[in-house]
Amino acid sequence: MGIYLRGRVWWIDYYDQHHQRVQESSNSPNRRDAQDLFNVRQSEVSRGVFKRPVKIAFGEFGKKYMEYAKANKRSWLRDEQMLKQLEEFFGKEHELAKLGVADIEAYKVQRRLEVSGSTVNRELALLKRMFNLAIDWDLLVGRNPVCKVKFFKEFSFGSRVLTQNEEERLIENAAPFIQDLIVFGLNTGLRVGEIFSLRWSNVDMEKNILNVFAHKTWKTRAVPMNTKTPAVVEAWALHRKNDLVFYNTSTGQPFVDLRAGFRLACRKAGISDVSWHTLRHTFASRLIERGVDIVTVQQLLGHSTVTVTMRYTHTNLASKAAAVAKLVGLGDTFVTVAPKCSSKIIELSQTQL
Repeated sequence: MGIYLRGRVWWIDYYDQHHQRVQESSNSPNRRDAQDLFNVRQSEVSRGVFKRPVKIAFGEFGKKYMEYAKANKRSWLRDEQMLKQLEEFFGKEHELAKLGVADIEAYKVQRRLEVSGSTVNRELALLKRMFNLAIDWDLLVGRNPVCKVKFFKEFSFGSRVLTQNEEERLIENAAPFIQDLIVFGLNTGLRVGEIFSLRWSNVDMEKNILNVFAHKTWKTRAVPMNTKTPAVVEAWALHRKNDLVFYNTSTGQPFVDLRAGFRLACRKAGISDVSWHTLRHTFASRLIERGVDIVTVQQLLGHSTVTVTMRYTHTNLASKAAAVAKLVGLGDTFVTVAPKCSSKIIELSQTQL
């Protein structure tokens, strides 16, 4: 009974309250972590609250997680895509409890050679969530190994906004159905998921309003349509096949992911650093530039607080320059010009001293 090293990971060996031997990985190359875990297990055994670890393969738990994600997350498809990357590296047969910090660090380094640091962070966040659920479901005993893995730093240089010229080029180079979605997004500020899930029951053409249900906040908000929006909606109404406003015309099924088509349009237009979310940010920024108050923008975007909306209100350099220019001329009448002192006055003052 004690602590020993197996490969690069420290393990602990002890007996439970039923006098059955247990060998458990600390999931760490650090001996101190193994010692801490060993102390915890001894305490649990002495108090009679110890639960024996459940052996479950990574692939098997992945299936359980996806059942949970499909029932609780609208973005489950993205989780499914990221899970495939994790399973390909770790292997579906790898025991979940034996995945350690060193294994996850190896994944992080290898994956970074293929994709950006932010993408790796999203995949590590998924893995961290999976381990937390495994612990909550009593399928894993011990600490979450992802907690000891340092994520890549992500630098934010401000959110991208489309210029009028870029908007025209983007629409010109996009496929017809993506053109409609771009125009719709720029004039409503809806999240891409809200656009894909918008139904005809949410569209009030008489009042010219979209009643948008946000899965992110589980609230419904009213978004008025300007003159460009109804034209898009009416065009899709001509070939209506189901209750969805926008859908894959080939299959009749909802859109899931149009990033590839959007990237292609951006590449043809010679535009970089733009995504579907850029349309939403452009919508908010243009409202602010035209003098719309921040509370109204908050309500249109469906944010819970104004603080969240502030991220979307960066104006461009031209707007900032125009704002600063308004200060020119203010305070000119308050400038006091000191009179010139003659040499005689200076000499007189010196003699008096």
